[in-house]
Amino acid sequence: MPIPLFNSIASWLLRKRYHQIELFLKYPLDVQDEVLRKLLDFSKDTMIGKQYGFNDLPKYDEFRNRVPIVTYEDIAPMIERTRRGEQNLFWPTSIKWFAKSSGTTNAKSKFIPVSTEALEDCHYKSSKDLLCLYLNNNENSQLFTGKSLRLGGSKELYEDNGTFFGDLSAILIDNMPLWAEYSSTPSNKVSLMTEWESKLEAIIEESIRENVTSLAGVPSWMLVLLNQVLEKTGKNHLFEVWENLEVYFHGGVSFTPYKNQYKKLLPRKKFNYYETYNASEGFFGIQDQNNSDELLLMLDYGIFYEFIPIDANGEGNQAIPLWEVQLGTNYAMIITTNAGLWRYKIGDTIRFTSKNPYRIKITGRTKHHINVFGEELIIENAEEALKQVCQKTDAEIMDYTAAPIFMTGKEKGAHEWIIEFRKPPEDISYFTEMLDNALKSLNSDYEAKRYNNITLKMPKVHVARRDLFHHWLKSQNKLGGQHKIPRLSNDRNCIEELLQMNIQ
Repeated sequence: MPIPLFNSIASWLLRKRYHQIELFLKYPLDVQDEVLRKLLDFSKDTMIGKQYGFNDLPKYDEFRNRVPIVTYEDIAPMIERTRRGEQNLFWPTSIKWFAKSSGTTNAKSKFIPVSTEALEDCHYKSSKDLLCLYLNNNENSQLFTGKSLRLGGSKELYEDNGTFFGDLSAILIDNMPLWAEYSSTPSNKVSLMTEWESKLEAIIEESIRENVTSLAGVPSWMLVLLNQVLEKTGKNHLFEVWENLEVYFHGGVSFTPYKNQYKKLLPRKKFNYYETYNASEGFFGIQDQNNSDELLLMLDYGIFYEFIPIDANGEGNQAIPLWEVQLGTNYAMIITTNAGLWRYKIGDTIRFTSKNPYRIKITGRTKHHINVFGEELIIENAEEALKQVCQKTDAEIMDYTAAPIFMTGKEKGAHEWIIEFRKPPEDISYFTEMLDNALKSLNSDYEAKRYNNITLKMPKVHVARRDLFHHWLKSQNKLGGQHKIPRLSNDRNCIEELLQMNIQ
């Protein structure tokens, strides 16, 4: 098929979906109520359905009162039974795919169930919706005149007792529809390579010859790839490699620390950045406006949402549905999904920026914060503070992590940071002072604890040697697009290992 004709047909088909999106924009609460009812009815004969009486839950309040909120540890034994071949425990159709995830604070592997319904009605549907929303805002897009350079995980799929596990990206690529494979680079064979460093070389070899019009992947890992592309080609910026590049679809980690670096690689004002919010457990949000940092909560993917308000003392006790949320409140997100996760605490925190339509910002992780001294420092504070300080000091950050220095005897506590710079500040002491001031301005609890050094002393910042975080991930066997550096921790396990490696 001629490329211009394919571009026109693909764009037309994707734009048709927007009418369905408009339905949940107009009737969000009705759509969510219908999602819950369908999930309960479909699963009423499963072991979980019989245990909690899914055939007799007429209202949401009954569902909330009868079905407990769970973490992965609570349901791990049941998931393990399914991996060994038992079915109809928590979802009526056979589960043969499991997305393996080590999480971001715990090295222990998680195996998140991925049903056929989740693949089709959530993950692949979201990919089409991402393109649909982008095309709806950019009518002159030539996206399908070229290919999307995708950067996924590095793990292959492994079979165990008739079930398969691996990175979610590997599962998606292995089941990818033909239209998606036709419009993507590199090939599936290269995308599923295990050894990360060899894989990057193979991606570059395949992709620099293609007409790449979009990028898709985690910002930290994509940045590594794109810098290697420039080194390989000897070009000054990416438009000299791919002239028709028009958009970068990103997610997985905050884009804030990387944005200025991308602008240098992609020095074109009309270039677009579109954020997504997805995880092994499902796909939740898509940026639906150009030049926005808000995500439209996608309400018709077979996922029912609940939210636990997070107050100054931690999480509240009561989960609430979408129709009770308030703007500006930090919430822990609870999901019930079409892969059999029932009232599952995913570990993410979000904040609503709009209720018409429902738009959100990701504020961090329930386990990714520092609150040893009552300072309640969340990732959103850290990312914004680092952004401000980099602008003032002309520094560029590649990776970082932070943890508490615990009080000992009469010694006050502090926060300890280790930061790998692409472009270090001229004066690290000044950088540290600016970081401290920025955190005070963004977080009143942190400011209170820092007042007159009452609880917290000035933070301590270490400059990481080149590639420290890369080598640490490699030592943990976590190289790949889906693995992330733990940004904020309440313990010192990660930072101690990094500090030790930094002096070797």
